[in-house]
Amino acid sequence: MRGMDISLSESRIAALRQASAQQVAVEVVAETGSTNADLLARLDNLSSPLLLAAEIQTAGRGRAGRNWHSAAGATLTFSLAWRFQRPLQSLLGLPLAVGVALAEALAALDVPVALKWPNDVLKDGKKLAGILLETVSMPAAMQGGTWAVIGIGLNLTVPDRLEAQIGHMVADARWLARMDRSRLLAALLNALAEALTQFEEGGFKAFMPRWNSLHAHAGQMVLILDHGQLLQQGRAVGADESGCLLLDTAAGRIAVVAGDVSLRIKEN
Repeated sequence: MRGMDISLSESRIAALRQASAQQVAVEVVAETGSTNADLLARLDNLSSPLLLAAEIQTAGRGRAGRNWHSAAGATLTFSLAWRFQRPLQSLLGLPLAVGVALAEALAALDVPVALKWPNDVLKDGKKLAGILLETVSMPAAMQGGTWAVIGIGLNLTVPDRLEAQIGHMVADARWLARMDRSRLLAALLNALAEALTQFEEGGFKAFMPRWNSLHAHAGQMVLILDHGQLLQQGRAVGADESGCLLLDTAAGRIAVVAGDVSLRIKEN
C-alpha cells in the first residue's frame, strides 16, 4: 500500500456517476463518527439523494447496535440517503435488493461473492461487506415518503490489528484495494442507484430470483437467533417476494422477517 493514493475525491466520484446516480450529490469527509448518523441528522434539510463517504469512521455501526470496525485505507465506508415515495412497510426487502446490487457490482469487478440473509456479503464463506439500513417516514407537510439511509462497509485489506478488533475472521478483496478508490466507489454508487430506482418501481419482486441465485446458505440447516436466543431452526430455502427468509421447519414452511434477528449455520 506504500505510495498508493487511497484518498477519495468528490469531483472524481461525481464525474463517474451514470444514469440514476446523476441525481446523487457526493460528499467526502476525512473523518466522522458514523456516516449513517450524520445523514439521519440531515434528512429534514435534504431535497435529493446524497452519498456521504468517510476516509475513517470512528463509531461505525452494524445491525442490532454492533460496532463496525474500520481503518483508513483498509475499508471503504459510506452511506447513501435515498428518498422513496413508497410507504415504510413496503421497504422490507430493500436490504436484500441492496445486497444484490453490491454482489453484481463486485462480480463485474472480478470479485465473486454470495449473500447471507438478510444483509451480509460473503467471500469464501467470510464476511466481506455489511449493510445497515435505517428508515424514516416523512410527514405529509414535507412531501411524505420514506427516507432510507443505507450504510455500507466493505473490507479491502484487513491487517492483523483490525481483525483483532473485529474479533473473528473476515474476508478482504485485495484486488479492489489496488483500484482507484474513487472509481470503485463510483461503480458501487452506480449499481446502487440503478437498483434503488428499480426497487421504487417494482419492489423486491424483480430482485428475488437474483438474490436466490446468490444465496450462500440455500438448502443448509440454519438457526435464527434474536440477541442470542433461538427463535427458529430449519432448512433455508430462499427469499420470498417480500424479502422474508423461507425456512422449512419441523412444523412446516415459515417466513422469517428480518428485524434484528441473525442467522447462523447449524453445527452437526
